[in-house]
Formats: sequence, structure tokens, C-alpha cells
Amino acid sequence: MSDVASKPAAVEQEQFLNLLSREEAARRFQSHLAMRPLGEEWVALGASLGRVLALTLRSALDVPPFDRALVDGFAVRAADLAQADAVNPVELVLNDETIACGTAPRLEVLPGTATPIATGGPMPRGADAVLMVEYSEVQGPSNILASRAVAPGQNIGFAGSDIAQGETLLRRGAIIGAREIGMMAACGLAEVPVYRRPKVAVLSTGDELVQPGEPLRPGAIYDSNGPIIAAAVTENGGEPIRFGAVSDDAAKLSAALQSALAACDMVILSGGTSKSAGDLTYRIVARLGFPGIIAHGVALKPGKPLCLAVANGKPVVVLPGFPTSAMFTFHDFIVPVLRAMSGYAARRDVGVEAVTPVRIMSDLGRTEFVMVALSHGDSGLNAFPLGKGSGSISAFAQADGFLTIDALAERLDEGTQTRVTLFDPELRLPDLTIMGSHCTGLETIIDRLADQGLVTRTVAIGSMGGLAAAKRGECDIAPIHLLDPQTQIYNLPFLGPDLILVEGWRRMQGLVFRLGDQRFETDDVAQAISTALADPQCHMVNRNQGAGTRILIDRLIGSARPLGYWNQPKSHNAVAAAVAQHRADWGITIEPIARAYGLGFLPIAEEHYDFAVPRRKQDERAVQAFIAALHEEAVCEALREIGFTPAAAEPLPCG
Repeated sequence: MSDVASKPAAVEQEQFLNLLSREEAARRFQSHLAMRPLGEEWVALGASLGRVLALTLRSALDVPPFDRALVDGFAVRAADLAQADAVNPVELVLNDETIACGTAPRLEVLPGTATPIATGGPMPRGADAVLMVEYSEVQGPSNILASRAVAPGQNIGFAGSDIAQGETLLRRGAIIGAREIGMMAACGLAEVPVYRRPKVAVLSTGDELVQPGEPLRPGAIYDSNGPIIAAAVTENGGEPIRFGAVSDDAAKLSAALQSALAACDMVILSGGTSKSAGDLTYRIVARLGFPGIIAHGVALKPGKPLCLAVANGKPVVVLPGFPTSAMFTFHDFIVPVLRAMSGYAARRDVGVEAVTPVRIMSDLGRTEFVMVALSHGDSGLNAFPLGKGSGSISAFAQADGFLTIDALAERLDEGTQTRVTLFDPELRLPDLTIMGSHCTGLETIIDRLADQGLVTRTVAIGSMGGLAAAKRGECDIAPIHLLDPQTQIYNLPFLGPDLILVEGWRRMQGLVFRLGDQRFETDDVAQAISTALADPQCHMVNRNQGAGTRILIDRLIGSARPLGYWNQPKSHNAVAAAVAQHRADWGITIEPIARAYGLGFLPIAEEHYDFAVPRRKQDERAVQAFIAALHEEAVCEALREIGFTPAAAEPLPCG
């Protein structure tokens, strides 16, 4: 590898900075690939589920293969019963056999006779109809009275009436599901011709990666890209081959990539596309085969550092390491190629029209994908952006789809009508949308609603953000904990005439610190804060603008701006984690979170965590179910167990 390492780094960075448009990168990539199925193979019928049929199948026999009875009754000649009715029944003599499923008839049905037959039994010679047993009466051991006329062919399933010999059964390119397997089984097929699944090597790279199930060492993260990419490969017709995580070592990475390329039809590596790690990966990928690198850097957000290559006809893709970037680029660039290789039809995106309730900024010159959560608004669907960044894996679980901002646009203004591409075409919109301050106690209520079959969507945007969303009609419930400095009353003063307040629970806010830190070994929280502010080396961790906790913090420290003030995470957990991991020395969070992280806790105030509800939505079923859950003793007990004190949970009038 010495000759590779000697290349100037500027060459690689120059290529990375030469960004291609999304469309041009895809065009160049696909132009070097066959974009067709890899070949055919025969698999057992039971193993064909989810596979793509490689040949058009035609039936070699009739289904059913003989005329059969569709009801329990008697095989008869319709002419014998032309005049039969309840007043004038016709007497028939029973033949000396009973036809069951799988029984070949022996006797012909002659005029004036009938043969007992079960549903599915083959029709005997001479019979052209089946009289239902309900319209007969036994007359001794060998006769019946028929009280209903039947037409020729009545209650008979004729040979080939389901599938005729020579009829097309399934066409090439069909996805085989349970129904298709049933059709092929009915025609006696034991093996099925399908397109070969492309074997796709899935690798992750990074010294920081730990496989799920292993202990998480300091500074490390679990490899989430490997499993999610493997699952996405399966969803799109490929067979993922997991090669695990490879460290940032040139020799090891080169050996792993060469081994993967030799064993598989496609190689996907996640991580190692940024300017630093990308220098190493780029050089190795460039040497794998002709023509090599097709694109290294695409005008996308997220996904700019994507690397596309082809090695002797096989696609090699290096995805960005952040989960959101990796998955967007996977679906945009890999899915079309993978589906073509597996014989799957091109992906059919399903979209809906929605309105952006807030302004969404974008970078000029880069096509941007923005994940959004959908909810019912006053004038249709709202698409609320989930701004968790490209490092977020949970955003995929919370998002319903994404909107696209053109490379020539620098923003989408508030109120813009836009198209949202759905992640799941079978989308079910939430019955209840909650936007505002997050609290672990909410999960208790949401679990109870889930027991009732109600789907709830939560978007943590802070107390002030939730109030604004409620006033605009973008949510059904807005959790808030805001103290009015003038009246010293929680929440109620912040509501307008269009909102009502539903009391939730009380929770203790306090200062958190690491046990043993002498600066905070006091019962006087004011003294602890004063000591922290006086120490120029004492780091705090703040909260985001608009959060109720941020308002409390600013009231406590006034105009002071200590170290860490501009570190503004959006959750109580992030505050506790920063202190526990020595990135900060103190912060403000709630008591249950402090206990969970093993931190010291100095109580500041018991705050009211309540819910603002738009007045026009208070009678909706899901809102009423939420309020009712707050009254349930089991819910209240669960809240007490995690450290909260349930309130009355009755709507309060707004001022």
C-alpha cells in the first residue's frame, strides 16, 4: 500500500470538492452498470416467498382438474327435478355409493337416481347439478324427496373454471407472495424459476464502532448502520452479507474490501467518506477495479460526501457514516441499482400534499431532503420538520416521510404547499399529535392510549414551540411548564382565549452535579449556583431556547454567561449525560433523570407540567381519551413510581 499512501492528499480532496448534482451522479453511476437481473435460479416453492419470478408460468393442467361439487348434497340430473317444489317434492332413488373428496365415482347417475356427494367431491357420470342437502328429506334407507328444482350446472365447479390448462399463471417480474405460492401449488409446481438475489457485502468502518450486544467502551458508539443497511438491502431484493466493522487501518480495510468484492455482487461501506477518513477509503476503493471512482461528493443534504464507484462491473458505494445521510443516499442511489439487479420493479414513491407550518432554511446549490412528521391541521396536512441532524437514527422512526428542497432554493417559507414522499405507503396518521416540552411521564399516558388502539405522535419542540403550534392548530395537545415571573403562576398566564389548560403532574426541577464535587455539597441551591458562577473553570450545560427549563435557568443566573452557557441540548437526558460524562459540571434537570444517571440533585422548585389544548379540539375522541387517562389510578400510580405527583387533571378556564 506504500505507493497508494504516497499520493498527495490534495488529489482526493480536489475530487471531493468537485461536487456533482444528484442527477448527474446517478446518471454516471448507472451508465457503468448493466442495470438488469443477474441471472436465474430454481428454488423450492416454499423458499420462493418474496422472490421475483424469472419466467412467465402457464398452467400445465386444469384447476380444478375435474368437475366437483360446491356444496354438500346429492349429484342429480336437473331434468328430474324440473317440477320439484315444497308442495310437490320429487322422489329419487339413492345410488349405492357416497362420493367424498378424493373418491373416484363408480356409478353413473341414471334418470330418477341421485348419489350423495360431499363438497369438493368429483361429479359422477350422468349428473349435471347438485341438490343441496337442505332441500332433501330422507325417505327410508334408499330414497329421498327433493323439494327444490335445480338448473343444469348449479352448485358445480367445472374443470378449469379456476385456472385453465395453458392459461398464464404468473408473469415474469411478479413478486411472489402467499397468494402466488397458493396458485403455483394448485398447479403442482414444486420448484420456481426466480431471479438470483444479488449478494451485497455490508461493511462499516470506524475505530469507534462496537457491535450490538458488546460492552460500549468510552467514546464508542454502536454500529447501527450495518443492521439498517442490511435490512434495507433485503427489502429491495438483495441478500446482505455482513462483514462487520473494520477499523481505520489501510491494510485491514483493503483486505476486507477485496474479500467482499470477490464474494459479492455489490459492496456497500458506510463511513469513511469525509475529508479525513475519506482520503484513506477513497484511495483503496479507487484501486479495486475499472473504472473506479465515479463520484466523490454530491450536492445533497444530507449525503454530500457520498462516494460512488464501479469495479469491473460491480457497484461499490461508500455511504456517509451518519445514519440519516447513509439511508437517504442508500434509497436515492443504491435502491434503483439494487432493484434492477434483483429484478424488482422500480420503486414507486407515494406522496401526499402538505403545508410547512414553519420556515425551513436550506443551502443553495444542494438538493436537501428534510424528514417530516405529518399531522392533521386546520386546512389539511401539516409537515413538521424533524431537525435532529444527519447523526440521528430515531428521526426515521418518528418521520412519516421527507420533503425535497431544490438546489436552487434557499428555504421553504412558512405555509408552503409541498409534496411529502412517504416512507410507508400504508401510512396511518396519528390519532393524537403532541408538540411541546418532553417528559418521561408522557410515555405512561401514551402507553395507555396505545392499549386503546390510538396512535400518538410526539414532537419535542419546547414549551414555547408547543404553545405556538397549538395556537396555529398544528397539534392536539401542547405540554408546557412555564412560570410567569409577574404572577408566579405556572402555565395559565401564557394561554390565550383559544386554549384551555389540562393539569398534568408536578415534577421537581433541580441542579444536578457529580457526587463528590465539593462545590455543590450544600443544601442551599442558591449558594451552589453562586459558587459555580464564581469559578471560571466550572462548566454548565444549558437548555434550548423556548424550553421551560431554559426560562428557569435564565431567571436563576441573570445576566451571567458562564462556560457552557451556549451548550444548549434539547432534553433533560442530554443535560444529565453531559454532567455524568464530565463534559459539564452542573445543569438543571428533573429528579427522575438525575436518579437514572446517578447524579447529585439539589431541588429548586416543583414545577407544573400541564397541557394546553386548543378549545376547538377538546371534544375530540383522542383528546378526551388522553384526559381520561390522566384520571386513571393505574396511570397515576405509574407516574408516582417514577417520581411525579399527579394533579387533578381537570380542564382549567383560561384567562
